[in-house]
Amino acid sequence: MKWIVGLGNPGPKYEKTRHNIGFMALDEMAKRHHIDVRQHKCKALLGEGMIGGTKVYLIKPMTYMNLSGESVRAFMDYYKVPLEDMIVVYDDLDTEVGRIRLRYQGSAGGHNGIKSIIQHTGTQSFNRIRMGISRPEPGYSIIDYVLGTFPKKEAEPLHASIEQTCDALEFSLQATFEQTMAKFNR
Repeated sequence: MKWIVGLGNPGPKYEKTRHNIGFMALDEMAKRHHIDVRQHKCKALLGEGMIGGTKVYLIKPMTYMNLSGESVRAFMDYYKVPLEDMIVVYDDLDTEVGRIRLRYQGSAGGHNGIKSIIQHTGTQSFNRIRMGISRPEPGYSIIDYVLGTFPKKEAEPLHASIEQTCDALEFSLQATFEQTMAKFNR
């Protein structure tokens, strides 16, 4: 069994914001594979399905970004699943819109959702897909930027990164994460 955690903030107010790109990718995975992500459990919305013969859980924490680790920990404890089978999908300011970067360990890099997951799992070693949202212009508030929506000029690269993330997630279900990194880190 594999479990994929998309990070974001719950509610319509945040739905199309840069910080919710992890939710957007999970929504696309759910759509591609007809997985209903509406079960309330483990402080999250969960969806369970089969992708290419592998049982998969899609998880959208409903704790708000800064407390995402609470949901991850609740899921781990309830389902008794190893951290090695988790992939976290989230926004990354240091990657340009339209690009993704895969890693299997590292610091939070200032991302509060990842910081919370590290705090609640006790490790920096877990698989992740960082989806680029680019950095704002100098002097622009980071908080306002990540809680803002993507402009129309970024619609095409945004869509491309969501598609590429889903392709990487699908590939990772049949390969090691190292093989997935080699294929999708360009």
